Amino acid sequence: MAYTDNRHSQDAPQAGEMKDQVIYVGRVTKVVKGGKNFSFSALVVVGDGNGKVGFGLGKALEVPSAIKKGIESAKRNMIKVPISPNGSLPHPITGRFGSGSVLMKPAPEGTGVIAGAAVRAIMEAVGVKNVLTKSLGSSNPHNVVRATFEGFRNLMDPYQTMVNRGLDQAEA
Repeated sequence: MAYTDNRHSQDAPQAGEMKDQVIYVGRVTKVVKGGKNFSFSALVVVGDGNGKVGFGLGKALEVPSAIKKGIESAKRNMIKVPISPNGSLPHPITGRFGSGSVLMKPAPEGTGVIAGAAVRAIMEAVGVKNVLTKSLGSSNPHNVVRATFEGFRNLMDPYQTMVNRGLDQAEA
């Protein structure tokens, strides 16, 4: 039987509504004098489906509390990602963090999101509809998520680039 959680729906968010998705939940064990203490960490992505996205890590003694803390952390660390009119990225980019790197390439209309689990969750949260990605190096979800966000930070908005170069949109 498949487990479905209505709070984390796959539908597109409404105006001003944030969509959250849990990427990874890990059980953490701390060995102490009296035995072992168990807690949970949750890696969560939050996005509005229109170019704003953030990720957060929550740690607590119970899974729902860890997810809630992760969502709050993600909402505090949001970034703006430029998206092209066809629902793709403006240009190819490679994000690197630690030993992990994520290659992200724009794709034509109708391609869909071709990505691994962690990167797919991020792309759906940010609102990218057509993209090709490849995760290279580390497959640790924390490194993959941070590498993807490092790539997003290095993306350049084509319109802002034209303004910086002193070009008019009609010239391009």
